[in-house]
Amino acid sequence: MASVTQFQNDLNAEYADAKTSPLLTEDVGNFKSLDFYPANEDFFVVAKFVRTKKEKPFEMKTTTHRKPIYVKYGEVFFTIQGLDFKLNVYRNIALSKQKKYKNHLFLPFSDLTSGKESYIGGKYIDLEIPKGNTVAIDFNTSYNPYCAYNYKYSCPIVPLENDLNIEIKAGVKKFHI
Repeated sequence: MASVTQFQNDLNAEYADAKTSPLLTEDVGNFKSLDFYPANEDFFVVAKFVRTKKEKPFEMKTTTHRKPIYVKYGEVFFTIQGLDFKLNVYRNIALSKQKKYKNHLFLPFSDLTSGKESYIGGKYIDLEIPKGNTVAIDFNTSYNPYCAYNYKYSCPIVPLENDLNIEIKAGVKKFHI
């Protein structure tokens, strides 16, 4: 779980730095740390990855009028606590044209903690395009969209089909100073 600790440290460093923080200016000075669920191996899964074919690009809804173009890139199938789940993974067309993000996939999800212990709008996980038919998904590295911290950001809204009927007590919790 060393990578989870590194993820948390990196995220806290980003949020504490006024140059990179998504926090409101008045919140950066008071920022100490994000609130994370304790790392839990139950929320690290190796999912079956199925590449979807012939998907049409679409405008993903956001918290503003901005509508970035995404394509459904694939589906991931996994089991948590004996229950089977499926989530869609997406690729941002514009972002994928940048060398740094050419293999980037976007996994937005919501769960039964959304709006209670975690941000109401769900959370995100960054993935890389897998080389085979499996992909490691670590929900312990799930994070809140920037709009959870600052209204000026435009964040993709989690598609309804990516709502999980389970509590994913992993990753970043709801923000408070």
